[in-house]
Amino acid sequence: MPRRLLRALPAALVALALPPLPVAHAACPDWSAERAARELPALASQIERWDAAYHRDGRALVDDALYDQARARLEQWSQCFPAAARTPQALAAAAGPLAHPVAHTGLAKLADPAALEAWVAGQDDLWVQPKVDGVAVSLVYQDGALVQAISRGDGRHGQDWTASARQIAAIPAQLDSGPGRLLLHGELYWRLDRHVQAASGGAGARGKVAGLLARQALSRAEGAGIGLFVWDWPDGPPTMQERLAGLRRLGFDSPAYTQPVQQAADVARWREQWYRQALPFASDGIVIRHGTRPPAARWQAQPPHWAVAWKYPAAQALAEVRTVEFRIGRRGRITPLLHLVPLQLDDRRIARVSAGSLTRWRQLDIRPGDQIALRLAGQSIPRLDGVVWQAAERVALDVPDPARHHPLSCWRASEPGCAGQFHARLVWLGGRQGLALAGIGAGTWQALQDSGRLDGLADWLELSEAQLAALPGFGAARAGTVWRSLQGARQRPFVSWLGALGLPPSGSARLAADWTTLAARSAADWQKAGASHRQAVSLATFLAHPEVNALRTRLQAAGVAGF
Repeated sequence: MPRRLLRALPAALVALALPPLPVAHAACPDWSAERAARELPALASQIERWDAAYHRDGRALVDDALYDQARARLEQWSQCFPAAARTPQALAAAAGPLAHPVAHTGLAKLADPAALEAWVAGQDDLWVQPKVDGVAVSLVYQDGALVQAISRGDGRHGQDWTASARQIAAIPAQLDSGPGRLLLHGELYWRLDRHVQAASGGAGARGKVAGLLARQALSRAEGAGIGLFVWDWPDGPPTMQERLAGLRRLGFDSPAYTQPVQQAADVARWREQWYRQALPFASDGIVIRHGTRPPAARWQAQPPHWAVAWKYPAAQALAEVRTVEFRIGRRGRITPLLHLVPLQLDDRRIARVSAGSLTRWRQLDIRPGDQIALRLAGQSIPRLDGVVWQAAERVALDVPDPARHHPLSCWRASEPGCAGQFHARLVWLGGRQGLALAGIGAGTWQALQDSGRLDGLADWLELSEAQLAALPGFGAARAGTVWRSLQGARQRPFVSWLGALGLPPSGSARLAADWTTLAARSAADWQKAGASHRQAVSLATFLAHPEVNALRTRLQAAGVAGF
């Protein structure tokens, strides 16, 4: 529903109607006027494409929450660069040929509990409803008979949905409402069986209804899957109690979901309950209403003062990519890491996210300035869902060649392009799965690497305490601690050294107590000992590699047992 509401808003009200960005994005982008003149129209055009697909074809190309954030992002950029500002044009197709008897007002959105407290303070006659996630409609009855169903469109005019409405069993063809006109505003939603919003999100339900109603014809079987939630009776009785009683008499079940509240805590309690309770529809928040409101003839297609929405926590957030880092693991796997403008998603502050693999990154072609969609996997780990839109300016990146990185590459820091993989080898060597060197982590290895003291994987064995103390950021105390930890590695068991150097998995094959015996095994010998064919080939290849044997010689000279 949020994007439909926006069609009716003047530009000055867009920021009010949109939810706050979940991104720490108050600062203006550091762009030249020329770049702003490219970026703002590009985003406006993207929003227009989303609008066209939604209103013309009934297809949602982007999640509602991301759409809202994109509109807010464009509004913020427009304030930063007024000369480049461009407002996406509302589609004529969205408006449609039929005038609503009473305008659909739309809803402003509360940012947080503090905003709720401020809105509720000093008010009475307040009511709360679920904000059903469907498509809005006006239903017009004359002398009890359904005569028109009008899509929301731009809030003033919409499409004629009357033929489709007659195929939807939830929309009564006849009401016992007596003579004259009766007008209802409601939401057509896709019926769901015991749907829990907190667990399943929107489940694509709104898009399903939008797609069906965008067709030229709706079958009765398809219409059976659509429900109706009547959320207002614009020209009904003056009080909420009377309107709800009237809707019950007419056979509608929405009054059961309209509850009186007195204070912000009551509102928050219903929001939490409906977020986690099984309901027959998807919902994306709640609506708080005054029981009394101005006469329907005065309603306008913009957010009113007597109703407001408070949405559920965002399942997805829009994030801007600052830089792209290509991390290379010790076995040569390249993982693109996206560094972001920090954002808050649920209760997590997120500043970076993995793109997964180099292949996926290439498919998405993510560059600095691109806007991506994030969600939390398992409520804690940020996950990249995809690219929402790309920056108009494409930044060139130095992408590592995957052909140059593999399990037997980068044994020396001085090899071109090997600093990352070599560092990963050091971190593995000193970690729990290797030599378990106390007090030595990635930062210490990086400092040693940056000092130029390490080129080979075992060069640290020759460092003196005085040499360490002379390095930037070390000092006598730290140098002593690091030196003692490094020297203690000489006493580690041979099998720990094998793991530290990255010996491939050996399956059920037992390892010998010395290097000479292991190196003498052929791939066939490893298989006979219990390794799989793949493991056997990897083991024999590793032990025969020249760089690995050079390391063995270095460790042998250093007096490490087993070499």
